[in-house]
Amino acid sequence: MALKIIITGASSGIGQALAKEYAKQGAVIGLLARRKEELLALQKILPCKSLIFPVDVTDLAQCRWAAEEFMALHGAPDIVIANAGISSGTLTENFSDLETFKKIIATNLIGVTHTFYPFIQVFKNRGSGQFVGISSVAGIRGLPGAGAYSSSKAALTNYLESLRVELAAHNIDVTTIAPGYIKSPMTDTNDFTMPFLMSADRAAQSMIKAIQKKKKFLIVPWQMSIVGKIMHVLPTFVWDWLAKKAPRKKKIPV
Repeated sequence: MALKIIITGASSGIGQALAKEYAKQGAVIGLLARRKEELLALQKILPCKSLIFPVDVTDLAQCRWAAEEFMALHGAPDIVIANAGISSGTLTENFSDLETFKKIIATNLIGVTHTFYPFIQVFKNRGSGQFVGISSVAGIRGLPGAGAYSSSKAALTNYLESLRVELAAHNIDVTTIAPGYIKSPMTDTNDFTMPFLMSADRAAQSMIKAIQKKKKFLIVPWQMSIVGKIMHVLPTFVWDWLAKKAPRKKKIPV
């Protein structure tokens, strides 16, 4: 039987690459993103059954509508992938950035809860299912000039861990994936060197293997997993010395 997959942020980058890889497996895919035209263009080239839902994950009502529409036609999905995310350079001292903080947290954290909520009781009733959250290596330590993005991804990683423990007794799996630099519209705005930059297609292939194995946590590419472990254990004074020299992300509209 074909896998049934929900993917948010499916109009570009990692989400689009995941959709293309799952389509090769003949999956039935629900594609969610804000941009309807990009979703339609993607749907046209996918060699599988797919439904598009032009929704904003910060709107719970829209997420519930998409979930109910998908399940009415195809039943409960096997995997729900919360990939939608936004990023921008931010500084707390800038009044205009405070609204950007709210938007980033709303999308990168609250949007994931909105994505998962409609399916939790469905998965519990069935006794199976898998939630996947796309976090980031940027959530391991706070990055200068990226307070909103780093904090949203740190919070997301911890939220996913909480959810994993909560749902384990119901035979529901939760997988956290923390990418490093993946080539996408989000990273295309960076004007600095990005170590171990990986194509979205290759990243999607690695992610799908981890999802199939129901891994609890994955960093991609593998080189960044080493960097991530080092970041995690560095003493605060060492991290502060290194981080103050780190390049900063541009401020872009979100």
